[in-house]
Amino acid sequence: MPTLDPQSDYRPASGAHYLSEQQRARILTLSRSWIWRLELPTWLLIGVIYTGWFNTVIHWQQLGTVMGSVLLILLSAWYMSLQHELIHGHPTPWRGVNQLFGTLPLAVWYPYGLYRDSHIQHHRDDDLTHPEKDPESYYYSASQWNHFSSFFKYIVRINNTFLGRLVLGPALDIIGTIRSAGRAFYSGDRQTIIMWVIHLALLLCLFHWMASYGISPLYYLLVVSYPALSLTKVRSFFEHRAVKNSAARSTLNEAAWHWRLLFLNLNYHLVHHDLPSLPWYGLRQIYLENRIEYQHRSEQFIVRGYAQWLEDYAVTALEIQVHPFYASAENAVIERDQRGGIESGDRRSPSIENS
Repeated sequence: MPTLDPQSDYRPASGAHYLSEQQRARILTLSRSWIWRLELPTWLLIGVIYTGWFNTVIHWQQLGTVMGSVLLILLSAWYMSLQHELIHGHPTPWRGVNQLFGTLPLAVWYPYGLYRDSHIQHHRDDDLTHPEKDPESYYYSASQWNHFSSFFKYIVRINNTFLGRLVLGPALDIIGTIRSAGRAFYSGDRQTIIMWVIHLALLLCLFHWMASYGISPLYYLLVVSYPALSLTKVRSFFEHRAVKNSAARSTLNEAAWHWRLLFLNLNYHLVHHDLPSLPWYGLRQIYLENRIEYQHRSEQFIVRGYAQWLEDYAVTALEIQVHPFYASAENAVIERDQRGGIESGDRRSPSIENS
């Protein structure tokens, strides 16, 4: 847990937002418990995911193609949730040690370091959903949208349906990742190139090892890794919306237990953005203890489980195209100056930690 700063309006130096002094004291008390101090749930999670994934590959022939594929899809998607937890400073306070547990490319498509840097940028809540500053935004600026072809606009609309996001979303992410890698190599971005070289070298070793147990690289890419990435799109389908109040941009999804476990409670997304250093096993507890307050803070941006998204948006597109109030980076600065900061309740919503 971060070090508390008594001058921070219930926020530590990391930029977390507490609902009250009482909540801050409550979280500090929890962080002193031996389970939280030792991060036992996260260590257990690391053991289960790695043991499960490697044993599934080793026993591939005995498990059979169907059972083995299902297990690898679930474990790979779970691994991506674990990578997110590692980014936010768990289970150790040392970034390099945490990175060791997330660098192996079980999820294939991107280096851990690039994901880490991009996700940290996403946690600057004043820019959340900004089409040019939030790397995880699904919105576009007016100038971007006007330059798109009719065909790409059609693709965007399909991608904004729940079923379309599961089918097309991973492909669009992969294309974007490949283009980004190409720009890095072309421009000579040494740090990014090193990340990709290490990532690809590890991936080749992993593919060679899996092939010895009867899993071809192409099979793993198409039948395991792509569906695993698709599964993560269930969680992020409508995780953020573009509204003026930054606290109301992140959803609260009261999902069933199996989804909460797979996504490590990130369905309580506003709580995570308010308290990004809070470990995954604390998110639900803190949400339930302050449920009414968080629902009010989110301006009722609440979902009653992922089935609600399937029911409402299976083939109906979300209205996520041109951002409603950020036309460009320059306009965003002007907008923020005019607002004097985005207010949430009686306290200004903080920016999130950059580590």
